[in-house]
Amino acid sequence: MRTSTRERKTLETEIKISLNLDGTGKRNISTGIKFFDHMLEQFAAHGHFDIDINSKSLDGDSHHVLEDTAITLGEAFKEALGDKKGIKRYGHAIIPMDEALVLSVVDLSGRPFSGIDVEIEEQIVSDFETVLLKHFFNSFSVASASTIHIKLLAGEDTHHKIEAVFKSFARALSQAVSIDEKHSDITPSTKGIL
Repeated sequence: MRTSTRERKTLETEIKISLNLDGTGKRNISTGIKFFDHMLEQFAAHGHFDIDINSKSLDGDSHHVLEDTAITLGEAFKEALGDKKGIKRYGHAIIPMDEALVLSVVDLSGRPFSGIDVEIEEQIVSDFETVLLKHFFNSFSVASASTIHIKLLAGEDTHHKIEAVFKSFARALSQAVSIDEKHSDITPSTKGIL
């Protein structure tokens, strides 16, 4: 089974995450940020990942909770993927959320990069600071050693934009981590490693 349990303890947060890449979308998520919880629930459901996330803030700073959750989640994905033999490696999805439309592309290349082209005018939606959206994906990219491109193609409502981002990213990542049945014994790289 492609699973992982990761913990991160700092002076700012305590994070524990359990992940099953080959799940059905079961989720138990608590970060103390309701909108972030909602987005991570969408991520688990639309990626068909079984995820338990328990994030506790020790300093009351939502920036630290989001960053450390992203780092720990990225590490969990990297660990669960192991040597990445047989994975499809690449994934992409274009997902609508009413008037919002988002393209996400993922490469589990072993090289971290995040290009997040999502313009959001509002500074806060619910209890979530929107400036943290790009930070989440950058932190996840570095910790998982993956390349992520996300582009907002259309949208007006801030909630819809962000939700479409998480849903499309989940679908793209689910495709990238899935096993290529025709080439299940091959590492998808001319280098022989990812």
